[in-house]
Amino acid sequence: MLLSVLSALAEPTRLEAMRLLLDEREHCVCELMERIGATQSRMSRHMRVLKDAGLVTDRRDRQWVRYRLNDEMPADIRVVLTAVLSVGPANDRSAA
Repeated sequence: MLLSVLSALAEPTRLEAMRLLLDEREHCVCELMERIGATQSRMSRHMRVLKDAGLVTDRRDRQWVRYRLNDEMPADIRVVLTAVLSVGPANDRSAA
């Protein structure tokens, strides 16, 4: 499971989506699209990867899908998620 989580978080769009979901609220895919600047199909594909990795859950609301952090995420995976997200935005890296 850890490998699928790390693989899911290795993509900048998915990493940014996870940052937005940290507020523990539900977010409509339309909101995620707007804030990240992704198309609906691209955002949906990325959210599917996060769902398959067990990081998010979804709920259909008419034509939209709403996502939130998975409340049943194992504690060790949550620790990994917190550590990865604490590094900062993907495009805010210092040169080594």
